[in-house]
Parts: sequence; structure tokens; C-alpha cells
Amino acid sequence: MSMRDLPSVDRLVRSLESDLPRALLTEVARSSIDEARELISAGTEADATAIAASRVRMLEAARKTRVINATGVLLHTNLGRAPIPAEAADKGAASATGYGNLEFDLSTGKRGSRTGYLKSLLAAITGAEAAMVVNNNAGALFLTLMALGDGGQVPVARGELIEIGGSYRLPELMEASGVDLVEVGTTNRTRAADYRKAAKPALLLKIHPSNYQVSGFTEEASLEQLAELGSDFGVPLVFDAGSGLVDSACPWVSGPPPPWLSDEPGVLQALQAGADLVMFSGDKLFGGPQAGIIVGRADLISRLESHPVARALRIDGPTAAALTVVAESYASGTAAELPFWRMALCAEADLRQRSTALLEKVGSGEIIESFSTPGAGSVPGGRIPGPAVAFKHAGLHERLLTADPPVVARTEKGMVLIDLRSVDPDDDRALATVLEAACR
Repeated sequence: MSMRDLPSVDRLVRSLESDLPRALLTEVARSSIDEARELISAGTEADATAIAASRVRMLEAARKTRVINATGVLLHTNLGRAPIPAEAADKGAASATGYGNLEFDLSTGKRGSRTGYLKSLLAAITGAEAAMVVNNNAGALFLTLMALGDGGQVPVARGELIEIGGSYRLPELMEASGVDLVEVGTTNRTRAADYRKAAKPALLLKIHPSNYQVSGFTEEASLEQLAELGSDFGVPLVFDAGSGLVDSACPWVSGPPPPWLSDEPGVLQALQAGADLVMFSGDKLFGGPQAGIIVGRADLISRLESHPVARALRIDGPTAAALTVVAESYASGTAAELPFWRMALCAEADLRQRSTALLEKVGSGEIIESFSTPGAGSVPGGRIPGPAVAFKHAGLHERLLTADPPVVARTEKGMVLIDLRSVDPDDDRALATVLEAACR
């Protein structure tokens, strides 16, 4: 293509087969023509139409859409973590599409609390004096450090200086909050005595390593030990529990807690062990929408709520409405019906039956023994045994990503694995149709 062959912006827009907004297509056309012009000037072949078509495909793929998660990672951060129950989604939609008593007290006709009822629920299910909610768990920790740290020293075990996907690094968050990080202990062994060496800490902070395990020659200070130390120092003990297992006894589960949860700390137990504040994510093991939940002492919660940063981190009405439905399920003993727990607790026999039906529909593949994972930095090392359906078709993984609906699978040892534990049974038929076409 030469300079004279370059199309006009309007002609290029009309040639693009896409339902993207015209303003966006116009920008794509303009920038594609500019790029083609630069390439031609440099003596390189360039096709403005091809460049524009490629950019359009990338934009269309970036549009938010529902996908089928067949990875076996139940809380897949890149795919939205915990799916919320339909009732929660309906409550959120009702809040978003109409007026509601977001900050209005219907009993008095005056201004009310944005999350008053929700906070009462969260306190009740965790055994805390008080609770509050912000937009995510990183925000919860940031607010706590700002409000309680007051620029002072905060000791943290070296083995707990975590980094999580998406560029979250604890030392950097602490620096941004204005506190002075004091590293104590070693990577694999930190005792209560190591914390005691810290000079005049503003608070004690313990972090649950959400996405890794330190094994072998290890030791860590317990919450009970740190609570006693905090009492001696006269400062609060803050525990970032991360993944949000409300109660390690899992009273909503029929029978004993699942073995893959054996090392996961419970929020209720952490408070009983002496933690003054415990924070966790709403969209991990709790099974709700994105939120940062903080529970603990009423006086400390009050200090957090009165801090100027609290308003910048507050959740919106639809999120509060959806989170309330999830919290009510714990309060009523029906949390096992939440989508995350329904997937995690699904019996192997049921998964095998669904996998067999999928094989019969697709006409190829094999069932192998595999493991699902909780995901999203929850329950590090936790694996849930179960079957997976394996395929060896070249290019299958890529074809599934561009299907309608898109299917995200897992690749392992040259195979594409379909793990139905993370697939809603209502999507089995659509998944089979997509696989049948992609395997031809």
C-alpha cells in the first residue's frame, strides 16, 4: 500500500465490521492510518485496514463479557473471583436501577447509615463488637494503617511481607500509608520475642500468607502470643486474614470441615485468640462481591470510620445490597448454598457423572484424576480432588477463548483440561456445544 492508497478515516470506519461505538471506531481508524503512514514513510509495507481490523478485534476481546470458567480455579482473580448468588445480583440490580434507603432511616425519616444493617450482620456472624466495610481488603489495611499507625513503627515478620498478583506489595502499601515498616525475625522463623525488640510500635500487624507456604524448619508467633504482647505494649493487634473464612468450624457444612481448609484461619477464631481487628476480602472464601471487611473492637472501628480516608474507600449501594444477601446466608446457616461453597463442596460422583455426559456429547477426550484449587490467594496449597476431562487437540485452548461463549480452560502436560467443578451445571450444555465445535 502506498500513501495514495491510504483510505480516508470515514471510508475505513465504514469498512470495519463491528458494533463498537462509532467514536471508538473513528479513533481506531485515525490511529491506524497514522501508523500505516509512518511505516510507509520508513519504507515498510503497511495495510491500514489490516491494522485497524486487528485493533478492533483486540478491543472487542477486551469488552467485559461472561465466560465459562473451566480451569478448576474456583476463585479465579482474572475471571472475577467469587460468583455471587442470583438473589444478591438481583438486590444489587434493584439498588442500582432505582431509589433506596441507602443513607435514609425509614423509621425516623432522617439521614441513616449507609451500611448499618450490614455492619450488624457482619458483627453477629463473626462474634465481633463492631464491623465496617470498604471497597477491598487492600483498602481495609491501608485505612487501618493510616488511622491507627499514625506514622509510627509497625513490626511485620519477614516471612509475611507478601506480594500478590496485580502489583500489590505489602511494604509499598505500608510506605504509602505513612507508617514505618520494621522487619522482624527471619524468612522462615519469627518468634514473639522478635516483635518485643521493636521500639514503641504503633500497632502489631500479622499477615496471613495468602498465596504461598513456608514449610520445613519454620516457626511463627501465634495470635495469642501477639495479643499478649500487644497488651504489654498497649497497642492493638491487627490481623489481615485475607481470604475470609468466617469460622474454621464451617457450621454451614454438613459434617466436618473439608480437609483442604485444615490450615486456614477463621475470622471468629482469630478474634477469640485476641486479635483486636481482623480484615478480609468479601470476594474470596466469603463468597460475595468485592469488598474489604473489618471486624473487631468497637472503639477501633469508630476511629477507622471517622478517618477522612474512610469516605474515599466506601462501597456503593449495589455492592452493599449484594453483600448483605451473602452475609444473611451465614447468619441463617445457609452459606453452603453460595456459589463458591456449592462448587467447593460438590461431590466427586456428581462431577464424574457430568464429565461422562460431556465426553459423550463431544465424542472425544478422556477423564483423568485431577485437583481443583480455591484460588485468589486463598488456602495456599489447598487442593480439592476430583475428575477433569482431558483433550489433546492442537490449538484447542485458543479456539475455546474465541468461542461464543468464551471458555477458559487449563493446560497441563500438553493437554487441555476441562474441570467441571468451576462450571455452573446450567452451563454444561453450552460448554459441550462449544467443545464439540472446537474439537472438530
